[in-house]
Amino acid sequence: MFKEKWAERVKLVEENLLHELQSTATIDEKILQAMEYSLMSGGKRLRPILLMATADAVSKSGEKFLPVACALEMIHTYSLIHDDLPAMDNDDYRRGKLTNHKVFGDAMAILAGDGLLTLAFEVMTRQKDVEPKILLQVFHEISTAAGIAGMVGGQSIDLQSEGKHINMMTLRKMHIGKTGALFLAAIRSGAILAGASKDQLDALTLYAENFGLAFQITDDILDVTGDEKSLGKPVGSDAKNGKSTYVTLMSLDEAKFLAEKTVETALDALKYFGDEADFLRETVTQLILRER
Repeated sequence: MFKEKWAERVKLVEENLLHELQSTATIDEKILQAMEYSLMSGGKRLRPILLMATADAVSKSGEKFLPVACALEMIHTYSLIHDDLPAMDNDDYRRGKLTNHKVFGDAMAILAGDGLLTLAFEVMTRQKDVEPKILLQVFHEISTAAGIAGMVGGQSIDLQSEGKHINMMTLRKMHIGKTGALFLAAIRSGAILAGASKDQLDALTLYAENFGLAFQITDDILDVTGDEKSLGKPVGSDAKNGKSTYVTLMSLDEAKFLAEKTVETALDALKYFGDEADFLRETVTQLILRER
């Protein structure tokens, strides 16, 4: 049931991503090609699915908010394009395909990322049946998560930390921004759009914070133990770039234990919800079982 619903939501998101992209006005087709290359290259579509699943947990209304959900995936994809650039992580493969700059060149890849980031906010303005003040609150959540208080700030710490031994506090701060912020925005935005109460929003915020941490820890584990074919990108990139991770600052076994405890905390945060939150429960549980 979980896998079937996940596949249905992936299909729905991808259909709408392609529709939004192809219906976007442009003065140059090449930039749309570069944007589509990365946006439609597969992936779990985790952030938009989390937004919809959260809205379902609150009021069973997830699919109403596809424009905002798709906007999150555009922001996520922009960050991947830029992260892969030679000046950043310098990766040649993403999701089993050549990275954007390897196909279109560095300059066009930068523009493709810029295009997706700005298009995301245009797409959010197409969200219907939401009060303006609520949509404005969601804009604030997402723009903050994508900016210097979130993804951009976390990436800045990451770049400054390469080749250095950083402490756990700095590592946590970096990943709260780089990885956790957009998960937090997806879940909080889904809750806000669906009309969550304060208690519901607080519980879902705690879930989101622990989801982001569990995701990052397992990502660090997979960079050591994962299979390149399954991951769709080279393994060992953290070691290559001299990065501190949860595995290097702890140990592999300790990192696995921390991931399991973090998932337990996320699950406990959902105790106020009934079976309407089962999809969220299964999603975080799958993190410690994932292979890619």
